[in-house]
Amino acid sequence: MSLHDVEAAAERIRGRVRETPVKPSPGLSARAGGPVWLKCEHRQETGAFKLRGAAHAVARLGAVAGVTTASTGNHGRALAFAARQRGVPAVICLSRLVPGNKREAIAGLGAEARVTGASQDEAFEEARRLERDEGFALIPPFDHADVIAGQGTLGLEILAQLPDAATIAVPLSGGGLLSGVALAAKALRPGIRIVGISMARGAAMAASLAAGHPVEVAELETLADSLGGGVGRDNRLTFAMCRDLVDEVILLSEAEIAAGLRHLAREDGEIVEGAAAVGAGAILGGKLRADRGPLVLILSGGNIDPALHARIMREQDA
Repeated sequence: MSLHDVEAAAERIRGRVRETPVKPSPGLSARAGGPVWLKCEHRQETGAFKLRGAAHAVARLGAVAGVTTASTGNHGRALAFAARQRGVPAVICLSRLVPGNKREAIAGLGAEARVTGASQDEAFEEARRLERDEGFALIPPFDHADVIAGQGTLGLEILAQLPDAATIAVPLSGGGLLSGVALAAKALRPGIRIVGISMARGAAMAASLAAGHPVEVAELETLADSLGGGVGRDNRLTFAMCRDLVDEVILLSEAEIAAGLRHLAREDGEIVEGAAAVGAGAILGGKLRADRGPLVLILSGGNIDPALHARIMREQDA
Protein backbone atom coordinates (compact mmCIF):
# COMPACT_ATOMS: atom_id res chain seq x y z
CA MET A 1 0.00 0.00 0.00
CA SER A 2 1.09 3.59 -0.63
CA LEU A 3 0.17 7.18 0.09
CA HIS A 4 -1.67 7.19 -3.25
CA ASP A 5 -4.16 4.61 -1.88
CA VAL A 6 -4.96 6.85 1.08
CA GLU A 7 -5.28 9.98 -1.04
CA ALA A 8 -7.64 8.13 -3.41
CA ALA A 9 -9.71 6.99 -0.43
CA ALA A 10 -9.98 10.57 0.77
CA GLU A 11 -11.49 11.57 -2.56
CA ARG A 12 -13.96 8.66 -2.55
CA ILE A 13 -15.33 9.38 0.93
CA ARG A 14 -15.36 13.15 0.65
CA GLY A 15 -18.81 14.30 1.79
CA ARG A 16 -19.58 10.90 3.33
CA VAL A 17 -17.63 11.45 6.55
CA ARG A 18 -17.02 14.45 8.75
CA GLU A 19 -13.77 16.36 9.07
CA THR A 20 -13.40 16.22 12.83
CA PRO A 21 -11.84 19.01 14.90
CA VAL A 22 -8.62 19.15 16.89
CA LYS A 23 -8.39 21.01 20.19
CA PRO A 24 -5.59 21.67 22.70
CA SER A 25 -5.60 20.00 26.12
CA PRO A 26 -3.97 22.36 28.64
CA GLY A 27 -4.10 19.85 31.49
CA LEU A 28 -2.53 17.01 29.51
CA SER A 29 0.02 19.41 28.01
CA ALA A 30 1.19 20.36 31.50
CA ARG A 31 1.58 16.70 32.45
CA ALA A 32 3.23 15.67 29.17
CA GLY A 33 5.84 18.43 29.14
CA GLY A 34 4.75 19.80 25.77
CA PRO A 35 1.70 20.64 23.67
CA VAL A 36 -0.98 17.95 23.52
CA TRP A 37 -3.79 18.07 20.97
CA LEU A 38 -6.95 16.00 20.91
CA LYS A 39 -8.16 14.74 17.53
CA CYS A 40 -11.89 14.49 18.21
CA GLU A 41 -12.78 11.57 15.97
CA HIS A 42 -15.44 10.51 18.49
CA ARG A 43 -17.51 13.28 16.91
CA GLN A 44 -17.60 11.33 13.64
CA GLU A 45 -21.05 10.58 12.18
CA THR A 46 -21.32 7.16 13.86
CA GLY A 47 -19.35 8.14 16.94
CA ALA A 48 -16.03 6.56 15.88
CA PHE A 49 -13.28 6.62 13.26
CA LYS A 50 -14.50 3.33 11.79
CA LEU A 51 -16.84 5.09 9.37
CA ARG A 52 -13.85 6.16 7.27
CA GLY A 53 -12.79 2.60 6.47
CA ALA A 54 -16.31 1.20 6.15
CA ALA A 55 -17.49 3.99 3.84
CA HIS A 56 -14.47 3.52 1.61
CA ALA A 57 -14.81 -0.27 1.44
CA VAL A 58 -18.52 -0.05 0.59
CA ALA A 59 -17.83 2.62 -2.05
CA ARG A 60 -15.45 0.16 -3.76
CA LEU A 61 -17.97 -2.73 -3.96
CA GLY A 62 -19.74 -3.96 -7.06
CA ALA A 63 -23.17 -5.63 -6.95
CA VAL A 64 -23.60 -7.70 -3.76
CA ALA A 65 -26.41 -9.47 -1.87
CA GLY A 66 -25.43 -7.53 1.23
CA VAL A 67 -22.50 -6.79 3.50
CA THR A 68 -21.35 -8.48 6.68
CA THR A 69 -18.57 -8.37 9.23
CA ALA A 70 -17.64 -9.35 12.76
CA SER A 71 -17.15 -6.41 15.07
CA THR A 72 -16.60 -5.30 18.65
CA GLY A 73 -19.23 -2.67 17.89
CA ASN A 74 -17.87 0.44 16.20
CA HIS A 75 -16.94 -1.12 12.84
CA GLY A 76 -20.30 -2.86 12.76
CA ARG A 77 -22.10 0.39 13.40
CA ALA A 78 -20.08 2.12 10.69
CA LEU A 79 -20.72 -0.65 8.17
CA ALA A 80 -24.44 -0.59 8.98
CA PHE A 81 -24.47 3.16 8.33
CA ALA A 82 -22.53 2.86 5.05
CA ALA A 83 -24.75 -0.02 3.89
CA ARG A 84 -27.88 2.01 4.61
CA GLN A 85 -26.45 4.90 2.56
CA ARG A 86 -25.97 2.51 -0.36
CA GLY A 87 -29.28 0.68 0.17
CA VAL A 88 -27.93 -2.85 0.73
CA PRO A 89 -28.70 -5.25 3.61
CA ALA A 90 -26.18 -5.65 6.43
CA VAL A 91 -25.71 -8.44 8.98
CA ILE A 92 -23.26 -7.57 11.73
CA CYS A 93 -21.93 -10.56 13.69
CA LEU A 94 -21.08 -9.83 17.33
CA SER A 95 -19.68 -11.79 20.23
CA ARG A 96 -21.43 -11.87 23.58
CA LEU A 97 -18.76 -9.48 24.95
CA VAL A 98 -20.04 -6.56 22.85
CA PRO A 99 -21.94 -4.08 25.08
CA GLY A 100 -25.69 -3.83 24.66
CA ASN A 101 -25.63 -0.15 23.70
CA LYS A 102 -23.49 -0.99 20.67
CA ARG A 103 -25.80 -3.84 19.61
CA GLU A 104 -28.79 -1.51 19.86
CA ALA A 105 -27.06 1.22 17.82
CA ILE A 106 -26.37 -1.25 15.00
CA ALA A 107 -29.98 -2.43 14.96
CA GLY A 108 -31.13 1.19 15.01
CA LEU A 109 -29.41 1.71 11.66
CA GLY A 110 -31.49 -1.02 10.04
CA ALA A 111 -28.89 -3.79 10.15
CA GLU A 112 -29.26 -7.18 11.83
CA ALA A 113 -27.08 -7.40 14.96
CA ARG A 114 -26.45 -11.16 15.12
CA VAL A 115 -24.92 -12.29 18.43
CA THR A 116 -22.91 -15.45 17.91
CA GLY A 117 -20.00 -16.85 19.92
CA ALA A 118 -17.94 -15.84 22.92
CA SER A 119 -15.19 -14.03 21.00
CA GLN A 120 -14.49 -11.93 17.93
CA ASP A 121 -12.97 -14.96 16.21
CA GLU A 122 -16.14 -17.02 16.76
CA ALA A 123 -18.32 -14.18 15.45
CA PHE A 124 -16.15 -14.13 12.34
CA GLU A 125 -17.08 -17.73 11.56
CA GLU A 126 -20.69 -16.67 11.04
CA ALA A 127 -19.62 -13.74 8.85
CA ARG A 128 -17.54 -16.09 6.71
CA ARG A 129 -20.55 -18.42 6.39
CA LEU A 130 -22.67 -15.53 5.11
CA GLU A 131 -19.98 -14.73 2.57
CA ARG A 132 -19.64 -18.35 1.47
CA ASP A 133 -23.29 -19.44 1.46
CA GLU A 134 -25.35 -16.29 0.88
CA GLY A 135 -23.22 -14.06 -1.34
CA PHE A 136 -22.56 -11.31 1.20
CA ALA A 137 -19.45 -9.16 0.88
CA LEU A 138 -17.33 -9.65 3.99
CA ILE A 139 -15.68 -6.41 5.05
CA PRO A 140 -13.38 -7.14 7.99
CA PRO A 141 -12.76 -4.47 10.63
CA PHE A 142 -9.05 -3.97 10.00
CA ASP A 143 -7.10 -6.42 7.80
CA HIS A 144 -8.40 -5.14 4.46
CA ALA A 145 -6.69 -2.74 2.05
CA ASP A 146 -9.76 -0.56 1.45
CA VAL A 147 -10.47 -0.32 5.18
CA ILE A 148 -6.85 0.59 5.97
CA ALA A 149 -6.81 3.24 3.24
CA GLY A 150 -10.03 4.73 4.60
CA GLN A 151 -8.65 4.89 8.15
CA GLY A 152 -5.49 6.45 6.74
CA THR A 153 -7.47 9.53 5.75
CA LEU A 154 -7.39 10.41 9.44
CA GLY A 155 -3.60 10.71 9.17
CA LEU A 156 -3.92 13.07 6.21
CA GLU A 157 -6.42 15.15 8.13
CA ILE A 158 -4.26 15.38 11.26
CA LEU A 159 -1.24 16.67 9.36
CA ALA A 160 -3.37 19.14 7.39
CA GLN A 161 -4.63 20.54 10.70
CA LEU A 162 -1.36 20.24 12.67
CA PRO A 163 1.57 20.27 10.22
CA ASP A 164 4.14 20.41 13.04
CA ALA A 165 2.86 17.31 14.87
CA ALA A 166 5.83 15.31 16.20
CA THR A 167 4.00 12.28 17.60
CA ILE A 168 0.61 10.67 16.97
CA ALA A 169 -0.70 8.33 19.66
CA VAL A 170 -3.06 5.76 18.16
CA PRO A 171 -5.36 3.30 20.00
CA LEU A 172 -4.16 -0.14 18.92
CA SER A 173 -6.34 -3.20 18.37
CA GLY A 174 -6.16 -5.14 15.11
CA GLY A 175 -4.01 -2.40 13.64
CA GLY A 176 -6.23 -0.98 10.88
CA LEU A 177 -6.20 2.53 12.32
CA LEU A 178 -2.52 2.51 13.21
CA SER A 179 -1.53 1.05 9.83
CA GLY A 180 -3.48 3.63 7.87
CA VAL A 181 -2.52 6.63 9.97
CA ALA A 182 1.14 5.62 10.08
CA LEU A 183 1.26 4.95 6.33
CA ALA A 184 -0.10 8.39 5.53
CA ALA A 185 1.76 10.32 8.23
CA LYS A 186 5.18 8.75 7.62
CA ALA A 187 4.86 9.18 3.86
CA LEU A 188 4.30 12.90 4.39
CA ARG A 189 6.57 13.32 7.43
CA PRO A 190 9.13 10.48 7.63
CA GLY A 191 10.40 11.63 11.02
CA ILE A 192 7.02 11.61 12.76
CA ARG A 193 6.69 9.21 15.70
CA ILE A 194 3.78 6.75 15.85
CA VAL A 195 2.89 5.25 19.24
CA GLY A 196 0.33 2.46 19.58
CA ILE A 197 -1.52 2.23 22.88
CA SER A 198 -3.63 -0.66 24.13
CA MET A 199 -4.91 -2.29 27.29
CA ALA A 200 -2.78 -4.84 29.12
CA ARG A 201 -5.70 -7.30 29.22
CA GLY A 202 -5.76 -9.25 25.95
CA ALA A 203 -3.77 -6.94 23.67
CA ALA A 204 -3.46 -9.21 20.63
CA MET A 205 -1.38 -6.98 18.34
CA ALA A 206 1.05 -6.11 21.13
CA ALA A 207 1.52 -9.80 21.91
CA SER A 208 1.95 -10.59 18.22
CA LEU A 209 4.56 -7.89 17.73
CA ALA A 210 6.45 -9.17 20.76
CA ALA A 211 6.35 -12.72 19.39
CA GLY A 212 7.35 -11.69 15.89
CA HIS A 213 4.26 -13.25 14.29
CA PRO A 214 0.47 -13.23 14.78
CA VAL A 215 -0.56 -15.10 17.94
CA GLU A 216 -3.87 -15.89 19.60
CA VAL A 217 -4.63 -14.10 22.86
CA ALA A 218 -7.59 -14.74 25.15
CA GLU A 219 -10.19 -12.00 24.77
CA LEU A 220 -10.93 -10.53 28.19
CA GLU A 221 -13.36 -7.98 29.51
CA THR A 222 -11.83 -4.52 29.58
CA LEU A 223 -12.87 -0.87 29.73
CA ALA A 224 -11.27 -0.56 26.29
CA ASP A 225 -13.67 -3.11 24.78
CA SER A 226 -13.26 -1.65 21.27
CA LEU A 227 -9.62 -2.77 21.37
CA GLY A 228 -10.53 -6.41 21.96
CA GLY A 229 -10.30 -9.27 19.48
CA GLY A 230 -7.49 -11.09 17.70
CA VAL A 231 -5.36 -10.13 14.72
CA GLY A 232 -5.94 -13.42 12.88
CA ARG A 233 -3.30 -16.06 12.29
CA ASP A 234 -3.67 -15.49 8.54
CA ASN A 235 -3.23 -11.71 8.89
CA ARG A 236 -2.23 -10.32 5.49
CA LEU A 237 -1.56 -6.63 6.06
CA THR A 238 -1.84 -5.01 9.46
CA PHE A 239 0.64 -7.13 11.40
CA ALA A 240 3.46 -6.37 8.96
CA MET A 241 2.47 -2.71 8.69
CA CYS A 242 2.39 -2.27 12.47
CA ARG A 243 5.70 -4.09 12.79
CA ASP A 244 7.32 -1.82 10.23
CA LEU A 245 5.69 1.51 11.09
CA VAL A 246 5.07 1.66 14.86
CA ASP A 247 7.80 3.24 16.97
CA GLU A 248 6.54 2.17 20.39
CA VAL A 249 3.70 0.21 21.97
CA ILE A 250 2.36 1.17 25.40
CA LEU A 251 0.07 -1.04 27.50
CA LEU A 252 -2.23 0.31 30.20
CA SER A 253 -3.90 -1.09 33.28
CA GLU A 254 -7.65 -0.78 33.70
CA ALA A 255 -7.07 1.90 36.36
CA GLU A 256 -4.96 3.94 33.93
CA ILE A 257 -7.65 3.73 31.25
CA ALA A 258 -10.30 4.84 33.74
CA ALA A 259 -8.12 7.76 34.85
CA GLY A 260 -7.77 8.90 31.24
CA LEU A 261 -11.51 8.67 30.70
CA ARG A 262 -12.21 10.74 33.82
CA HIS A 263 -9.64 13.37 32.91
CA LEU A 264 -11.02 13.84 29.41
CA ALA A 265 -14.53 14.27 30.81
CA ARG A 266 -13.68 16.59 33.68
CA GLU A 267 -10.91 18.74 32.23
CA ASP A 268 -11.52 18.61 28.47
CA GLY A 269 -15.29 18.14 28.38
CA GLU A 270 -15.07 15.09 26.11
CA ILE A 271 -17.17 11.96 26.76
CA VAL A 272 -15.34 9.05 25.18
CA GLU A 273 -15.18 5.28 25.44
CA GLY A 274 -12.32 3.47 27.11
CA ALA A 275 -10.44 2.78 23.88
CA ALA A 276 -10.35 6.51 23.11
CA ALA A 277 -8.99 7.36 26.56
CA VAL A 278 -5.78 5.34 26.31
CA GLY A 279 -3.64 8.28 25.14
CA ALA A 280 -4.73 10.39 28.08
CA GLY A 281 -4.24 7.42 30.40
CA ALA A 282 -0.70 6.93 29.11
CA ILE A 283 0.19 10.58 29.81
CA LEU A 284 -1.33 10.51 33.29
CA GLY A 285 0.49 7.25 34.02
CA GLY A 286 3.84 8.78 33.06
CA LYS A 287 4.23 6.50 30.03
CA LEU A 288 3.88 9.08 27.23
CA ARG A 289 5.55 12.49 26.88
CA ALA A 290 5.48 15.40 24.44
CA ASP A 291 9.20 16.17 24.70
CA ARG A 292 9.76 15.91 20.93
CA GLY A 293 7.10 18.48 20.04
CA PRO A 294 3.31 18.52 19.58
CA LEU A 295 1.65 15.24 20.56
CA VAL A 296 -1.69 14.29 18.98
CA LEU A 297 -4.03 11.89 20.81
CA ILE A 298 -6.68 10.27 18.62
CA LEU A 299 -9.97 10.12 20.54
CA SER A 300 -11.16 7.20 18.47
CA GLY A 301 -14.74 6.76 19.66
CA GLY A 302 -17.44 7.99 22.01
CA ASN A 303 -19.85 5.06 22.01
CA ILE A 304 -19.75 4.26 25.71
CA ASP A 305 -22.70 3.01 27.74
CA PRO A 306 -23.82 6.09 29.74
CA ALA A 307 -24.31 3.98 32.86
CA LEU A 308 -20.76 2.63 32.61
CA HIS A 309 -19.37 6.11 32.10
CA ALA A 310 -21.26 7.38 35.14
CA ARG A 311 -19.95 4.50 37.26
CA ILE A 312 -16.34 5.17 36.23
CA MET A 313 -16.76 8.85 37.00
CA ARG A 314 -18.06 8.01 40.50
CA GLU A 315 -15.30 5.54 41.35
CA GLN A 316 -12.64 8.17 42.00
CA ASP A 317 -14.99 10.01 44.31
CA ALA A 318 -16.00 6.95 46.33
